[in-house]
Amino acid sequence: MGITTRRRSFRKAGIVALSLVAVLGLFASACSSSDDSSSSGGITKAAWIYVGPINDGGWTTAHNAGREFAAKELGAKVKTTFKESIPEGPEAAQVIDGLVKDGNTIIFATSYGYKQQMQDAAAKYPNVKFEQATGDDITTGKAGLPTNYNEYWGAGEDTLYLSGVAAGNASKKGVIGIVAPFPIPEVIRHINAFTLGAQSVNPAATVKVVWTKSWFNPTLERQAAESLVSSGVDALFSHQDGPAAGEVAKAGNLPWVGYDSDQSGSYSSVWLTTATYNWGPYYLAKINASSDGTWKADNYYGTIADNFTSLAPFGTLVSGATKSSIDSQLALAKSGGAKSFGWFWGLQDRLDQDGAVKIKKGTSLTQKDLYTMSYFVKGVDGSAKG
Repeated sequence: MGITTRRRSFRKAGIVALSLVAVLGLFASACSSSDDSSSSGGITKAAWIYVGPINDGGWTTAHNAGREFAAKELGAKVKTTFKESIPEGPEAAQVIDGLVKDGNTIIFATSYGYKQQMQDAAAKYPNVKFEQATGDDITTGKAGLPTNYNEYWGAGEDTLYLSGVAAGNASKKGVIGIVAPFPIPEVIRHINAFTLGAQSVNPAATVKVVWTKSWFNPTLERQAAESLVSSGVDALFSHQDGPAAGEVAKAGNLPWVGYDSDQSGSYSSVWLTTATYNWGPYYLAKINASSDGTWKADNYYGTIADNFTSLAPFGTLVSGATKSSIDSQLALAKSGGAKSFGWFWGLQDRLDQDGAVKIKKGTSLTQKDLYTMSYFVKGVDGSAKG
């Protein structure tokens, strides 16, 4: 999939709320697009760069649904295009140059590994708006960022905490396996949140982590899930862009939590729920802002309260009592707004794997705390260093 990693201050006031295939090669993928890319007066041209194929069944599928939403809402006011399965790193710069040359005035990149190329392009093309999903440089205070460069993401850890509640109740042995991509703060905090959710209903619950070092590789994901099942886990959570681990869960009749989008249709017999992301309203708002001259770099971080992150429908394995418990916490987060953001971190002292207190009871984590999280909480079997 290319190099290193990818993905990810609080919401600024006034922001508008908002299958499996092998990864294609760069040149073939660069030809994938939607809609006519020609320009005419008064029409905004917007482009997306995807790290996987649009039918990955997860991450890229969800982003593409967001693009389609914005395109439908804006109709003739916008022309959209996308490039799928683009490797992270230097090769992405060629794709960005091509999109600018084609007249796109706002470009959305949906994987962390595009971050440097997007920043370089923003400096090179000051009249184009560059939107980087899951970027972290604005939050962590990197100096000299172009004013036409922005980052956006959301509190998926909150809904993954609730997914953990479902998994903790569904696991009879209290040992849950996690298929995970890269050991970066985003994934680490998600695993921690999921673990704490499971432990909220079963304090003895543990999770085992296997790293694939890939965002989308069905073969590796399937192998990782099979190794976890062989080790004795009796429930699975896949933090990958696609649902390959769901096939393993289905074959073994094990409860499964997916990621990125609702994947219950093909896995109804084992499905629990998952964190989902509603990208469409954000894309619509930013395209509108670009076209009417009000666009600015506002570092959006969506929450349950503004409907950016939510839960997929529950599967039949989720009991009525579990549904009620999760629904009550969802309602609290929705009604409490920003005050309910990350409500679970400080419910009690949170220890790392060595037993040291990392989060004291009553503490509210900041965006920067989340973006720099580099340790696993107690109960995680695996290394946060990969």
